[in-house]
Amino acid sequence: MDMTAITVIVILTVIAALLVWLSLSMAAAEGAVSRVTRASLNNRILELQTNQELTQFSRMKKIGSIHKVQRLIVDRFATSGSCAFVRILCNVADGVLVASIVSLCGGALWVQLLSGVIAGILIGIVSTLVRPRSAGAVKPVDIMLRHVRAVSVAVALTPFAAVGGDKVSKRHHRESSELSDDEELEKLQLEQGRATIDRLVEANDFDPEVSEMLRNVLTLSETLTREIMVPRTDMICIERSRNLRDFLQLCSRSGFSRVPVIGEDVDDLIGMAYLKDAVRATAFNPDAIDREVGTIIRNPMLVPESKPVDDLFHEMQRTRQHVAVVVDEYGGIAGMVTIEDAIEQIVGELEDEHDRTQHGEPVQVGEHTWRMPARTPIADLEEIFEVDIDEDDVDTVYGLLTKLLGRVPIVGASAVTRGLRLTAVDSAGRRKKVSTIVVEPAHVEPSEDTGEQHSGGVRPEHKTSTGTDSTSTDDDHQGEA
Repeated sequence: MDMTAITVIVILTVIAALLVWLSLSMAAAEGAVSRVTRASLNNRILELQTNQELTQFSRMKKIGSIHKVQRLIVDRFATSGSCAFVRILCNVADGVLVASIVSLCGGALWVQLLSGVIAGILIGIVSTLVRPRSAGAVKPVDIMLRHVRAVSVAVALTPFAAVGGDKVSKRHHRESSELSDDEELEKLQLEQGRATIDRLVEANDFDPEVSEMLRNVLTLSETLTREIMVPRTDMICIERSRNLRDFLQLCSRSGFSRVPVIGEDVDDLIGMAYLKDAVRATAFNPDAIDREVGTIIRNPMLVPESKPVDDLFHEMQRTRQHVAVVVDEYGGIAGMVTIEDAIEQIVGELEDEHDRTQHGEPVQVGEHTWRMPARTPIADLEEIFEVDIDEDDVDTVYGLLTKLLGRVPIVGASAVTRGLRLTAVDSAGRRKKVSTIVVEPAHVEPSEDTGEQHSGGVRPEHKTSTGTDSTSTDDDHQGEA
């Protein structure tokens, strides 16, 4: 083998090594171009302009590189396509160069072909081990600045890369026209996070319940407050003119420790009354029991119904508030929400050992008296007492009592229909929802063994609670005691 052949082999080997480096660089740039934002580049320019350690020449040189990157990300799809094309071209050229080197060494044709295929496989293995796209995802701005010249040349040499991406780019711009650059990046990161969680679940690296919570965390930003709040019709409220005795009785019967104080109606929100403030006011001053509840109110936390749940959660943490009043676009009261409601979006429904009573079976506690779980079907009630309720718009005993009262019941609420008295006697769980209803003939006095829980010695009547506007125990929007 003469010197000319050796020289050519050395040159081809060097070129092949450079093509491997270029292929890895294009892969890194391909992963970085979709994650670089204009805001991050502007911040980098600001850092350079305020860095007094750099010379004017170095500063302008680096700023010039950033301007090149800004031009490249104007059409991310075309830039990414150019990087992908050059990367593939480099891998093919490496195989050809290796085959040529073997040919110069006197190898047979089949050896040349086999050498080119093996070279391509080895380059693929190296790319997999180095993971250049992962580096581009972690530090996209640094990667783009490092390879900006090579990427610019690749884009200049492949103008056809922008042709196929025109329609995709236009559709993407239509979809993200309402999003800022940072919001667009956040959307990309959420999609990547979901994909990562799915891969971990498939690999059995995570418990299914843990993975579900991680997915729920990622969806918090897409869930609005209106989706987790309880509507205004299901809020327990108390009028400002009521006294602390009424307020303490209401808290005892409903199980809530935070109650909105209103004026003429729910939209006339005065503030929030806390059970601990009422106890503090009356514990050492019995005469204060007749004071108006308006004397202990606190300023309510107001949030719009369009607020994302993750922002709501962080704001409640920052302001140390556990309950907030939700307002609609017109300034009216839309509902209420607690920090526990936001947590439930992550960990799922929070229930305790008492919640199972809502799914139990009716139990006879007297000759004509039955204790029924709130979700007992009306058909069971009709069968036990041999009556025809004939209510098509409700399906459970709880729904029947709610319809008769015209509001959602709390403990002690009672109503009569078809000669039967229905009385809410127990609430359970974090949400303080009525869990048990006693049903007995209307002419029979409420028995002592029904387990009714009276507040202040007041027997249940055909109303829900003293001093309430609209009542509900459907959700813990007053907070737990």
